Amino acid sequence: MLFDKKIEPKCTYCKIGRPIPYSDEIACIRHGIMSPEDSCRRFSYDPTKRVPEVQAPYSPGEYSEEDFTL
Repeated sequence: MLFDKKIEPKCTYCKIGRPIPYSDEIACIRHGIMSPEDSCRRFSYDPTKRVPEVQAPYSPGEYSEEDFTL
């Protein structure tokens, strides 16, 4: 969930951190260069930085018409 209150703190989702181009690392104003999985006590969640997980594609043969009848 994008707006869940119990989000795992990561520098990737922090308001303070900025992604470094051509790298997986995060530039933090307070701590310098950080790994995307790291976090600190100053973590502040920014939901606009979170990328939702990709859902599995629908395959047409997966369900039959009987699955939708009562």
